[in-house]
Amino acid sequence: MSAVSVGVVGLGNMGSALAANLVGAGHTVVTHDLAGPGRSPVGAAFVSAVADLAGSVDTIVLSLPDGAASERVAVEISRTPDRRARHVVDTSTIGPDAARTTAAVLAGADPAVAYVDAPVSGGVAGARARTLQVMYAGPAAACAAVEPVLAGLSDRRQRVGDRPGLAQALKLANNFLSATALAATSEAIAFGRAAGLDMATMLAVLDASSGRSAATADKFPNHVATERYAAGFAAALMAKDVRLYLRSVEAEGGAAAIGRVTAEVWERFAATEPGADFTRIYPFVEGGEGS
Repeated sequence: MSAVSVGVVGLGNMGSALAANLVGAGHTVVTHDLAGPGRSPVGAAFVSAVADLAGSVDTIVLSLPDGAASERVAVEISRTPDRRARHVVDTSTIGPDAARTTAAVLAGADPAVAYVDAPVSGGVAGARARTLQVMYAGPAAACAAVEPVLAGLSDRRQRVGDRPGLAQALKLANNFLSATALAATSEAIAFGRAAGLDMATMLAVLDASSGRSAATADKFPNHVATERYAAGFAAALMAKDVRLYLRSVEAEGGAAAIGRVTAEVWERFAATEPGADFTRIYPFVEGGEGS
């Protein structure tokens, strides 16, 4: 894999891990974050403005909290004089509509910037272990051009479509399933404990039975049972993702009965503990607040 110059905008839990992966893959990495250089990895050069980054790298990776942030950065990139960047890889979870809007902003730049919709799944631990699933969508030429960057992000990558928005749809479906499984497992474990069962025993049996999910295999044994609650993803972000999923389903005229229930539970949890790790939904549910 040939080394390229790549910028990373957004150095939160995931963005900083992705930037470190790109450095580790041998790429020349430039970073930017509104909060400053504190989370810029060793080996990367930090700049104070998006324009400085866009003028010095070929490809820009976004790791931002929502669609408004992606669109705002896209506008800054498109307006950068003497811009070098020609491709943007957006690893943020922003929903299909925002991905299409951001792609249109970049396509209207002079010269145009190609946009690859590339959300990720697997958490910060997955990013550090390079087991993160990168699902990406975009025109064949754009996807081929950013392949060295995608390979730098993770060892697990899958192209899922030929236009922006398709990877976002898949990511939202994935996060809806993750959110539903974690909330439902919390309720089931709370029930079992109230009935007199031991949590470790329940998890051992559930994880070997038809109730198995990422919640029983990872979130509960590694974060809930240990009371670490440190998966690295905030409750408010999961609530945002489920809300985006529900809006997207309703826009397509799809079935949303379970989605509405899941969204309601996560909205209540996020309103109570917005900055808490999303695995803390278990004590929230166990305490009866999720009812």
